[in-house]
Amino acid sequence: MTVSEILLDPYDYDFHEDPYPYYRRLRDEAPLYRNPELGFWALSRHRDVLTGFRNSTTLSNKFGVSLDPASRGPHASKTMSFLAMDDPAHLRLRTLVSKGFTPRRIRELEPRVTEIALAHLDTMLAKAADGETVDYVDEFAGKLPMDVISELMGVPDADRAQVRAWADGVMHRDEGVTDVPPAAVEASINLIVYYQNMVAERRSTPTDDLTSALLEAEIDGDRLTDDEILGFMFLMVIAGNETTTKLLANAAFWGHRNPDQLRPVYDDLSRVPLWVEETLRYDTSSQILARTVVGELTLYDTVIPDGDVLLLLPGSAHRDERVFDDPDDYVIGREIGSKLMSFGSGAHFCLGAHLARMEARVALAELFTRIRDYEVDEANAVRVHSSNVRGFAHLPIHVTVR
Repeated sequence: MTVSEILLDPYDYDFHEDPYPYYRRLRDEAPLYRNPELGFWALSRHRDVLTGFRNSTTLSNKFGVSLDPASRGPHASKTMSFLAMDDPAHLRLRTLVSKGFTPRRIRELEPRVTEIALAHLDTMLAKAADGETVDYVDEFAGKLPMDVISELMGVPDADRAQVRAWADGVMHRDEGVTDVPPAAVEASINLIVYYQNMVAERRSTPTDDLTSALLEAEIDGDRLTDDEILGFMFLMVIAGNETTTKLLANAAFWGHRNPDQLRPVYDDLSRVPLWVEETLRYDTSSQILARTVVGELTLYDTVIPDGDVLLLLPGSAHRDERVFDDPDDYVIGREIGSKLMSFGSGAHFCLGAHLARMEARVALAELFTRIRDYEVDEANAVRVHSSNVRGFAHLPIHVTVR
């Protein structure tokens, strides 16, 4: 097969099942890849992806970071907030949001995250204790992250299941769908209307949640508009909810596949963060991020014209043998450090990275406090089908409770 016959199609179900052989060929044979049918370029080597993340002038975010046509364009910031902006607009909005979304607020949230995790775990393990197989995503990994975001924002308990259902609807794609389907548009509108009402309530009656903190955030008289607050809330749903759900399920799946690596974690829960980091490297939730070339960019003796889409592939970068020893081995405790790009790098480094890591650490540690072992029913596991996110829609497990 010639280089020109390598195919990277982010919508292909076979690619979703296992993208890593495709990535290896790209790194070796086409480190700058071109897909003329879908109209994008792609970078797959670690060095190139890292350089791409850090080049926020030539590689613009202003048309969004997804390949999906409905998510791309000058309107992208309405739902993706500052992730779909360049400086100085990006820096202004991010700085204002950071006044409310502080590390301290995240630290103070941990006891509540633990309580939410325990509530869902209790329900799941009660079913598991009767010997029935439980769906780890439906019962736990798919519920916790959105409930944590709702807790942070101040969504009342009674509304959280509905908000979670809308959030799921925003992300769902059926096979062969390469754009945002009508059901997802409807779910998005429902969420935005709900959040609009919440913002209006907080304007008249402030509380101590993040929604009120965003309304109060101010730098030299500059404040966030309602639309900017809504954009950030929506970004949390898209970027903060789904990726953490996928991280939790990917950790469970690869832990199951590598019992020799997982056994020491049962005995020493201080190893849970190492388990999280290796999962982020080995099979990161966020696999593909789009940028738009501004001016022109020359890579590998090739000129990429102004306005073209360039995909950065952190999922591939993390398996680059030029950077990691035995990258296709799942090794909990390996040296990763700053080589990790699951949360990006540079100006757009994920503002929620510390929240995602805290959630994953709490969730997996509480799970392992209560179980002795688990088995994944791989035959009935269902992968999510997305052009940029990798993980499971369903992960049935059989659990041995302590």
